[in-house]
Amino acid sequence: MQLEINGASAYAYTGGKAFDRSLPAIVLIHGAQNDHSVWALQSRYLAHHGHAVLAVDLPGHGRSSGPALASVEAMADWILALLRTAGVSRALLAGHSMGSLIALEASRRSPETVAGLALLGTTWPMKVSDALLETARTDEAAAIDMVNIWSHSSIAHKPSCPGPGFSVMGGARRLMQRMSARNPAQLFYTDFSACNGYANGEAAAAAVRCPTLFVFGKKDVMTPPRSTKLLTAAIKHGKIVNVDAGHQMMAEAPDAVLDALACFAASVRYQEPQETQETEETP
Repeated sequence: MQLEINGASAYAYTGGKAFDRSLPAIVLIHGAQNDHSVWALQSRYLAHHGHAVLAVDLPGHGRSSGPALASVEAMADWILALLRTAGVSRALLAGHSMGSLIALEASRRSPETVAGLALLGTTWPMKVSDALLETARTDEAAAIDMVNIWSHSSIAHKPSCPGPGFSVMGGARRLMQRMSARNPAQLFYTDFSACNGYANGEAAAAAVRCPTLFVFGKKDVMTPPRSTKLLTAAIKHGKIVNVDAGHQMMAEAPDAVLDALACFAASVRYQEPQETQETEETP
């Protein structure tokens, strides 16, 4: 699905089904140096089981024209603009890594728009080491290799992998390399800097009132579960699901992530609750 936002082309994958705004809407937001394809299994399943899916390419990523936006706040505004352009007044926002911060900030800016939040591979503060930031700025190829190794729980996934014969690490590496080739303007550095500089996480989490799902990878070293306590403490009503995966959980544990998302999506109330006014009868 191709849209125009702020005069630029924006792409959202609809899961192989025509987008129907009358259905419960789910927006899937990718992380740094990625695009909509990281949600391949989840987006198609949800689209074929009663949901209107928008798996977005953020500006400067995939099929959305650039430049890449330099802050989480700007990306959150872009997501809200995309919903308005698509004619969606209320949606579930699901974000992975950087995408989780974008979803969280969007809920702070427009709580009436967000029916539910699914935060995958999330943490706050999402700090990036100075060494990795500098590598991303000066040697993006090396930064891609470093992050690709850290994002996965194993360098060789076992024969029981959901896609036997498919290289989970190789696929992730090629996707990030493709993003660099499509947008050579230091995309990874821009994304990392946005994560590193986001300062509103605690306030945004404290303001969340909608249903919330946390999905954490048990073997995640990029956003380890122990680092998530500030967010989970602030959103006490959030449900926590742990999956047997590293940071790239949608590829390493696709079925478990899908089960968590599908069950959560089915529980969310997408229509804005109507306020009822009691009237007194006159004698």
